[in-house]
Amino acid sequence: MISVGELRADEPRWVQSDAMDLLEYQGKQFFAQYGIPVSDGEATGDVEEAVAIANRVGYPVVVKAQVHTGGRGKAGGVKLAENEVEAREHAGNILGLDIKGHIVKTIWVEKASDIAEEYYASFTLDRSAKQYLGMLSAEGGVEIETVAEENPDAIAKIHVNPAEGLSEAQCRQWVVAANLNPDATEGAVDILMKLYEAYVQGDADLVEINPLILKPTGEVHALDAKVSLDSNADFRHPDYEQYDATQPRDERETAAHEKGLQYVGLEGTVGVIANGAGLAMSTVDVVNQVGGKPANFLDVGGGANADMFADAMNVINNDPSVKSIFINIFGGITRGEEVANGILEAMERVSIDAPIVIRLDGTNADEGRAILEPRLNDKLMMEPTMLEAARRAVELAE
Repeated sequence: MISVGELRADEPRWVQSDAMDLLEYQGKQFFAQYGIPVSDGEATGDVEEAVAIANRVGYPVVVKAQVHTGGRGKAGGVKLAENEVEAREHAGNILGLDIKGHIVKTIWVEKASDIAEEYYASFTLDRSAKQYLGMLSAEGGVEIETVAEENPDAIAKIHVNPAEGLSEAQCRQWVVAANLNPDATEGAVDILMKLYEAYVQGDADLVEINPLILKPTGEVHALDAKVSLDSNADFRHPDYEQYDATQPRDERETAAHEKGLQYVGLEGTVGVIANGAGLAMSTVDVVNQVGGKPANFLDVGGGANADMFADAMNVINNDPSVKSIFINIFGGITRGEEVANGILEAMERVSIDAPIVIRLDGTNADEGRAILEPRLNDKLMMEPTMLEAARRAVELAE
């Protein structure tokens, strides 16, 4: 189904916390594996090597900062170099540059491209429709949200049934609906078919080209690359380990990642431990609801052993901002007594500074609470509901 119209706020082009966001050069290398034409270039963290790359690909070149954030151009992280002197100057200035708190350690040096027109193209998952969502616009080079706000009719959307895939005929109709220059039709259809293959075969959450350019010579070319891969599928892709190594993480997130914990650091004072991503998100929300500020999102998954809780407590306990810890467990397959024993054993291993508030519910919750009851004190408390536990944790943090 092809439609042209508004991009709804709930259309999920952004990604989940278990995604791996690739740097631009990694995205281009990823695209190249599927035959998508990208600019000739290389990544480096060395000024002289950057000059050597520029000399190899031929001037003019573009020197681009590689960081996990937008606004690189406005921050001085994208520069055109006409010769070796400029390439050396720009490489030296960009390496070490602070862009929105991200220090540039890698730059991408690529052959500059002549541009006749700029387009936008992407694939992601529309969860509400349970189908893949493709978006294509003749207005590229700007954020798609800006296009959606100022000229929603400029976005052509297509829903693709995963079981059926995208046919070339559908793709051609989609390109026509987007009102691209007729000179770009064949090249755009070819790239979009390959982009769809990259999205599906690469287990991606998002593949985006902005801009997708039409050159004066009539070629269509991916000038930029934004790719987010599903880290849950990395067992099918051993080479994705290289992408995991470049993910931006603070010290807390690095420690949690090494322990195999799903963790996102936040700015508050209430440490959160929950089993299941949905419950962890709800726990973060309820802490905010009662006037507190969560220090993290931490999903320990479905297990209940002491090692798991010890690792989780260690990560949170090493965050100096944490003033209380809220452990929110709802047992399903995991039984309440296993959770209780796991928490108590973990507390014997880890010296916890902050008071702990536990809410335990679900399978064998009564048995679990009975195990915890004799051990309760001013450092270990238990509340019957999530709301009451959140309130107690927030009070203690204050």
